[in-house]
Amino acid sequence: MGLQSKNKVDAGFSMSSMTDIVFLLLIFFMLTSSFVTPSGLQVSLPSAKQPKVVMQNVTVSITKDLRVSVNDKKSSMANIENDLAEALHGSEGSVTLHVDKSVPVEYFVKVAGIANALKAKVSIAAKPGK
Repeated sequence: MGLQSKNKVDAGFSMSSMTDIVFLLLIFFMLTSSFVTPSGLQVSLPSAKQPKVVMQNVTVSITKDLRVSVNDKKSSMANIENDLAEALHGSEGSVTLHVDKSVPVEYFVKVAGIANALKAKVSIAAKPGK
C-alpha cells in the first residue's frame, strides 16, 4: 500500500513579509529619533560689560613663636581681623594660611574663623608628602 500525499511541503521562505517589517521598523526609528529633545535647557544669557572680578589672594603666616603676618606685613593676634579686612578690601577673596606645625590648633581655627566671617575662602598651605 503506497500512500503518498498530494500536497508537498515547500521548503522555500518568502522574504516579502520580512522586508515589510524591516521597513516599518526603519520608518519608526527615523521618526522617533527626530522627536528626541536635548537634555539642556535653552537659556539666553545676559552679557556683561564689566571687567572680570579679581579675587584678592591674601597669605597669613603664623610662626612657631606665634608671630603673625598678613601679606608679609607684621601683625598680631589682636589686630588680625582688622588687617585681614584691610587686605581683602571688603571684597571676597582667598586666604592661604601658612601655619607652623608646632602652633596650637586654636590659633589656626581663630584665623580661619575670622577669614570665614569676612566671606573669604580659606586654604591651608602644606609641604608635599614623601
